[in-house]
Amino acid sequence: MGWPLLGETIPFFAPNTSLDISPFVKERMQRYGPIFRTSLVGHPIIVSTDPDFNYFIFQQEGKLFQSWYPHTFAEIMGRQNVGSLHGFMYKYLKNMVLNLFGPESLRKMLPEVEKTTNNNLKRWSKEKSVEMKEATAKMIFDITGKKLISYDSENSTENMCENFVAFIKGLVSFPIYFPGTAYYKCLQGRKKILKMLKRMLEERKSQPRKEQSDFFDYVLEELQSKDTILTEGIALDLMFVLLFVSFETTSWAITLAIKFLHEHPLALKELKFINETVRLANIAPALFRKTLKEINFKGYTIPAGWAIMVYSQAVHLNPAKYEDPLQFNPWRWEGIELNGATRNFMAFGGGIRYCIGADFAKVQMAVFLHCFVTKYK
Repeated sequence: MGWPLLGETIPFFAPNTSLDISPFVKERMQRYGPIFRTSLVGHPIIVSTDPDFNYFIFQQEGKLFQSWYPHTFAEIMGRQNVGSLHGFMYKYLKNMVLNLFGPESLRKMLPEVEKTTNNNLKRWSKEKSVEMKEATAKMIFDITGKKLISYDSENSTENMCENFVAFIKGLVSFPIYFPGTAYYKCLQGRKKILKMLKRMLEERKSQPRKEQSDFFDYVLEELQSKDTILTEGIALDLMFVLLFVSFETTSWAITLAIKFLHEHPLALKELKFINETVRLANIAPALFRKTLKEINFKGYTIPAGWAIMVYSQAVHLNPAKYEDPLQFNPWRWEGIELNGATRNFMAFGGGIRYCIGADFAKVQMAVFLHCFVTKYK
């Protein structure tokens, strides 16, 4: 459990410079097995790298477990963010988001995603070099920002992307709130973004549109509804989380996909590798839950109220399931159809909290890669 209060927080936050399981988790797996306990930022936490236990946790959401995140994470993402809400309120927000990212909406978005992708690729092809992670993040943010809040980076007087960069740099950092620290810059970035969103919301209130043109209009309609349970605070936190997820996660997967394509010309011919890229990218390497009552599983007893970190990266890099797990091998998925989470693949979570934006991420990756490999070398 490490030091009093501090626990094992410092080694946990040590940077990992490879695609492999973090040294912190790997060392403890070797010492204690697939399920072990630790203490991080003042919380006793069970870390699970066991596929069966992880799957059990997702299936028992709302019965034996509920979504939970450390207080520092709640400060960063917002106390009323969708990941911290439960029951009816969570379902209500999920349905709101599905209105934006559901199959019908995605079909309508395809031409716009393709147009934005082609415009960016054309511009990049004229550059001497391109920093792919940064460039793809901005490209995806432009698509989502337009859909969510009609944000136009070309004509906006404020650069929302810059504030998200500052926010993300301190996202996984030691939580010391003091000027100059990464954590402080992270919270300052969040504060500036929320200020911008709140101002946009006020402007939209004073000048309402006749027809819904973005998610902001939909949110405003909900806020003004007589029987609404939505508050302005929850709405702004939801908008913030949706923008953050679109900015950071898919761009990382696309960047890795390009790297893998360059290194594996045979895969370029087949292009059946989105699952393999997502497996190795481990966009969300850990998800948190809390026990609602005492749990007994495989001889382990976990007290009620303890936090559990579902460490999916260890599942995706398990040599017992994936031969040579750090090797990019898209052919390992031949004959396997995936439409959700399984015991050995949970890149987008699982159970009733399966990522609402999973299809949106896959659509963006598929369209980008199609445009990229059919028109460029």
